[in-house]
Amino acid sequence: MQWMLWPTLLWAVSWAVLACDAGTVGVDGDGDGRPDRSAPGVRVSDGRQVAITDAAGHWRLPMPARGPVFVIKPPAHALPRRDDGLPDFWRAAAEKGGGGCDFMLLPIPDPPEDALEVLVFADPQAATRKQVGYYLDDIVRPLQDRHRAALGVTLGDVANDDLSLYPELNRATALLGVPWLHVAGNHDLDVEATRDEDSLRTFRGVYGPDSFAWEESRATFVGLDDVIYRPGERPAYVGGLREEQFAFLEAYLPTIARDRLLVLMVHIPLFDTDSNAETFRRADRERLFALLRDFPHVLVLSGHQHRLQQYFHDADTGWRGETPLHEFNAGAASGAFWSGAADAAGIPDATMADGTPNGHATLRVFDGGAYALDWHPARLPEGDGARTAAMHLHAPWALRRGAYPAWGVYANVYMGHDDTRVEFRVDGSEWRPMRKVAVPDPWLSLENARDDLAESLRGFDRSPEAVPSTHLWRGALPTALETGEHAVEVRAFDRRYGERRASTSYRLLDATE
Repeated sequence: MQWMLWPTLLWAVSWAVLACDAGTVGVDGDGDGRPDRSAPGVRVSDGRQVAITDAAGHWRLPMPARGPVFVIKPPAHALPRRDDGLPDFWRAAAEKGGGGCDFMLLPIPDPPEDALEVLVFADPQAATRKQVGYYLDDIVRPLQDRHRAALGVTLGDVANDDLSLYPELNRATALLGVPWLHVAGNHDLDVEATRDEDSLRTFRGVYGPDSFAWEESRATFVGLDDVIYRPGERPAYVGGLREEQFAFLEAYLPTIARDRLLVLMVHIPLFDTDSNAETFRRADRERLFALLRDFPHVLVLSGHQHRLQQYFHDADTGWRGETPLHEFNAGAASGAFWSGAADAAGIPDATMADGTPNGHATLRVFDGGAYALDWHPARLPEGDGARTAAMHLHAPWALRRGAYPAWGVYANVYMGHDDTRVEFRVDGSEWRPMRKVAVPDPWLSLENARDDLAESLRGFDRSPEAVPSTHLWRGALPTALETGEHAVEVRAFDRRYGERRASTSYRLLDATE
């Protein structure tokens, strides 16, 4: 058969397939919107079983599809966009007509020489159209002309229970101009569903598969719905995985390259977030970790908590790999649910309970499985050296000269963890180490006090009550110095991005009895 006849004949055959159990994958090499050659060796799945296209680009699932069917985008290829701007990588389980269950790939040039960059959003969580506007103006628009990403992902809670907002949220996200993947969250559920199997009907109708894979030249991405809905119980959901997801992982993971980074994307963290409860089913976590154990380069991205946290799994959580498994709990685009006093533009402060400003993360993936993560606050006050992209500082305005040095400067280093080195100095003196502390961020505690003392509401919802932060450092300020203002510098060292600084000041005043 000549290739010029392939699109017409083979795609016509697939249109007649009523159930999306078979089809073709082709490549549009000349950009005319029609495939001109087949794509052998491409994987297609329904989130449970995996088929591989033959030399002619045909694929067929071993058993009838049970959910949306998706193509696992191979490296060095892209996908057309759907009408809503999202990548056209899935079909409904019983789709017919309009191209049936066929998929088309687009060739792309070689990847960037330095790194693959990915935009990572967690919990945009808009509850109203006004909050969609916050998401657009606070998160999306500032990124439109300055990001270098080739891919984006939202780690669940796209909306905050009002799923009719999906189209508006998608229009906003599409402005970023990159393929965007979505993981389901607990606020993306159809809460009227009477069983877990039916709880993502709306989500699947808009975003397709709730478990999927996507491949780039430097990384393999696997998204999993890890929200087990339990209607009528308290709590109404728990973190975990299902049998069909394990079947998918068991079929797919052995086929992927191990010299690339494997990125697992979920909503509910794999670690337990409540010391008194199992928030992620331990048996599921251990079974998952057994499948991941022999992969040398694995990163977990999660959301849900509305805090920024670095967690390293070890034997205590069932991880048996040679090195700890890094899970990055990626904060929230909505911060503390779009709460707090509004700025001059009318956008709520949205600082999270651990003192982290709302914003987004970036993941940069290098050759050989290496990667770097970073946090980007949504907005920064101009000319305020105490609040930078990497950290913010809090120090008292004035202290008594000669007083016991019991008061400190605090540094909330957003991407900090136990191994981060943080130092400070006063008036250009020698650098001194700061001590990591597990206490609430004093800046947010002060904001709580402002809310308490206000005679009227300062915002639609007040800022969250400050909780102990996992990335806060303290250094005691010296008081045996001259009267007057003293400059404080803080520097933190990041493994990938090097030294980062912020600065503030305090005053020493003489006092009389």
